[in-house]
Amino acid sequence: MNIKIIKTERISTYDAISYHPDIMIHHLGEEKIIVAPNISEKVVYSLENEGFKIIPGKKEVKEKYPEDVYYNVARVGKFAICNIKYTDDILLEEFYKQGVKIIDVKQGYSKCSISIVNENTIITSDKGIYKKVTKEGINCLLIKSGHIVLEGLNFGFIGGATGLIAKDNLAFYGSLDYHPEGDSIKNFLSKYNIKWQYLYKGPLLDFGTIVPLKEYCIMG
Repeated sequence: MNIKIIKTERISTYDAISYHPDIMIHHLGEEKIIVAPNISEKVVYSLENEGFKIIPGKKEVKEKYPEDVYYNVARVGKFAICNIKYTDDILLEEFYKQGVKIIDVKQGYSKCSISIVNENTIITSDKGIYKKVTKEGINCLLIKSGHIVLEGLNFGFIGGATGLIAKDNLAFYGSLDYHPEGDSIKNFLSKYNIKWQYLYKGPLLDFGTIVPLKEYCIMG
């Protein structure tokens, strides 16, 4: 895989999610990225070095819920899925400027709970999210909770175990062969012409969403 990776640094929240990118940044699209004001300067420098415009959010990520979910928003096409009450004010302002429609859900860890398949398709284990997004016409596969490892907690989430590495290629931290609904997930991805890639062979791990930032095309 010809992919450049920007590694995160620890942010001031509990250990299980302290390196998770979906806790500290939100890619608004194109060159704009919202970051928690207490994100590592090294991460900011790495993003700026790639040409991104960094917009500091208003609220610092902290130790306990809900002060750790201010930026944990799933952007699915024209929609942003989040708990509005706990979403950073500056991030919400950017959504309003862009004309993004917000789907307000109870789940604060919205992005953690959602694996984005394409601009109108997701996978989640959260029934509340499933009900809300299907009403808006978003295609959604509802899977059972659990069966994803998150060190220090009982289980992790499908969003934190995945991420698009191309428009038609979803990467997994682990193998679907270890998940009880692996075949259903594979069939769902195939329905929308999405390939899948395993980053290692073992049970799915929640390391925080793989956040796609930009894609290069080299022409001959």
